[in-house]
Amino acid sequence: MKEQKEPFLNASDFGKDFTWGVSTAAYQIEGGHDADGKGRSIWDEFTATPKMILNGDNANVSCDFYHRYKEDILLMKSMNIDNYRFSISWPRILPNGTESINEAGIQFYNDVINFCLEQKITPWVTLYHWDLPQILEEKGGWTNRDIIEWFSEFTQVCANAFGDRVKNWMVLNEPMVFTGAGYFLGVHAPGKKRLKSFLPAAHHAVLCQAKGARILRTLVPDAQIGTTFSCSQITPYRQNKRDRKTAIMVDALLNRLFIEPALGLGYPTNEAPILKKLKPYIQPTDMEDCKFDFDFIGIQNYTREKVKYSVLVPYIRAKIVKASKRNVATTLMDWEVYPPSIYNMIKKFSEYHEIKKIIITENGAAFKDTIEGEIITDTNRLNFLQGYLGEVLKAKQDGLNIHGYFVWTFTDNFEWAEGYFPRFGLVHINFKTLKRTIKESGKWFSQFLSNKN
Repeated sequence: MKEQKEPFLNASDFGKDFTWGVSTAAYQIEGGHDADGKGRSIWDEFTATPKMILNGDNANVSCDFYHRYKEDILLMKSMNIDNYRFSISWPRILPNGTESINEAGIQFYNDVINFCLEQKITPWVTLYHWDLPQILEEKGGWTNRDIIEWFSEFTQVCANAFGDRVKNWMVLNEPMVFTGAGYFLGVHAPGKKRLKSFLPAAHHAVLCQAKGARILRTLVPDAQIGTTFSCSQITPYRQNKRDRKTAIMVDALLNRLFIEPALGLGYPTNEAPILKKLKPYIQPTDMEDCKFDFDFIGIQNYTREKVKYSVLVPYIRAKIVKASKRNVATTLMDWEVYPPSIYNMIKKFSEYHEIKKIIITENGAAFKDTIEGEIITDTNRLNFLQGYLGEVLKAKQDGLNIHGYFVWTFTDNFEWAEGYFPRFGLVHINFKTLKRTIKESGKWFSQFLSNKN
């Protein structure tokens, strides 16, 4: 990647009402996997399954945020970060999935929230970031329609416990990923690989997305309520009719499946006929129950994908052409570095006039860092952030509906099936000693934020 040669913009260029922050997820950073009454999650189970995680890694300790949250929040404060997005671990709150509340879990998140507020850092809470209680998965998890009631109970507990202080909520994190990777591809927990698992899981996630939001609206009436979607610009690999049609279909599956029912538009079955197979799972009032008027939508963009028609792929007849096969700049995740993708996705979601506000709730990159003593150089990440932020600014200047940006992520962490190999953090973690060291990208971001007013 090319180095930035001219002085970069400041946060103030985005306007004084633009929201800046960092994002994390409970399972990826907390550790304390069985501490103080926490129940077992599907990721505790999945990481214990041989050959599912790179290098056999797990997040039993990870960044040990459970014991070191004050250190990390103080580090955020020192870096001029004043909005912190984190998730609530469902099995830490409800070890059995439902009913019996773990007061130690409630206390932990109360402590995190209170310390954030003491440091003048605004908490942004994600209810579900993929760590379903294992005991509920044994009852079918997201494929079981009872998940709507289970999730409703979890939402009520969180709203009642934290809603007096937390005013920014996200219901789900990337439902396409946790249903697609977890219930269709089998590469994430719980490792299911059937279309008949994915379809009900997806529909139930859509229903939970709206149901959880309605509960929050009732119990925390002054809250700003959103939900987040993974989104990637989808383009045809070749400019032929089959690849163009395939790109439209993949875009419908990856970028439209979960937002459009919430907006009252139904499922995009015309462009993605496979979604017609959802019909057996849809009950009479479901499509009305899928709707919710969110205060904001979080979009999470990292890359673009090129797709081609492939007769060999069952159900969808589509294949993503890996970035490493296309002679383009890539991250350690083999994702193409393509800054215009974030502009294009902001533009795409801005075309839904029903959306009140768009916030980038995740954007970042994994690259190999260079460590020399206390200096951790990550020029590629710094350039990535500058390139993508330049496109976000362009979107704002073009009048698109963009109001905030959260970096993924604050510290290096457990990166799901890839274990600890890819590092996304602004802050380096030595996973043997747990020492935190701000990377050059983190120092740049801190300086960038110092000029936001």
